[in-house]
Amino acid sequence: MTSIVFMGTPEFSVPILEGLLADPHYEVLAVVTQPDRPVGRKKVLTPTPVKKAALAHNLKILQPEKLSGSPEMAEIIALAPDLLITAAFGQFLPSKLLQAARIRALNVHASLLPKYRGGAPIHYAVMNGDEKTGVTIMEMIKKMDAGGIFTQKAIPILPTDDTGLLFEKLSIVGRDLLLETLPKILGGLAPVPQEESAVTFSPNITKEQEQLDFTLSATAVFNKIRGLRPFPGAYGLLNGTRFKIWNSMVLDETTDATPGTIIALHPELKVACGEQSVLALKVVQPAGKKAMSVSDYLNGSGQELTVGTSLQ
Repeated sequence: MTSIVFMGTPEFSVPILEGLLADPHYEVLAVVTQPDRPVGRKKVLTPTPVKKAALAHNLKILQPEKLSGSPEMAEIIALAPDLLITAAFGQFLPSKLLQAARIRALNVHASLLPKYRGGAPIHYAVMNGDEKTGVTIMEMIKKMDAGGIFTQKAIPILPTDDTGLLFEKLSIVGRDLLLETLPKILGGLAPVPQEESAVTFSPNITKEQEQLDFTLSATAVFNKIRGLRPFPGAYGLLNGTRFKIWNSMVLDETTDATPGTIIALHPELKVACGEQSVLALKVVQPAGKKAMSVSDYLNGSGQELTVGTSLQ
């Protein structure tokens, strides 16, 4: 039986961990995940999805605030697993830890490397309007997401997809691809180096990136809205306050209005965008309110909104 230390944190990681646990060829010695964090307005200390899954299986759980030099890292090294497998763990792994794996240290990465190295590959694939994305099973080295590739699998990005839906789809793709690839790796499959000239990056989303730019085309704004859904969310400024936009639709019409201008309220709330394009807002969230349909918004707190108002 091949021994494994699994490292992951969000929902994306859970099906991958469950897949390993269901396969009798593998033994998960321990699960490493991020520490419990305060969640919501009441700041309730909440375990990660991976911790919840590990608790359900009575697994050993390690939660280092920072791996390097930690007692938890020493425990992992002492376990001397055959494989170290990460899937959206969320921390950089020191070389000493990578070398603790007797066979390989592997990562399940949610992009078609070398495209989108970094912590937010799914967000960028959607925001950039890519036609496809996928999962890469790769060897971990000291440089972030730069190790050789064992296998990849691509899936299309549908117009109805957002980052949340793709997280769900790619977690299943990642589980199945990992379980399909592991016997090949254990049988001697060698990784193929990445093409460095094709490398692009997907750093974590910043607060500044959450604000929409209506001088871009309606398609680009639409892609950013769904790329930041369900987290962290995209917004414009309406009368100087945040106005979140959760869903929208690109319309097949044009306008000469200045980008950001509201050009119609009924039957659709339409906003002028760059390149003379038009975006219809479908689900919005005014400051201090819950997300709501545009019709509910216009019948309530948005009754004073007028054509000609600017979103920034």
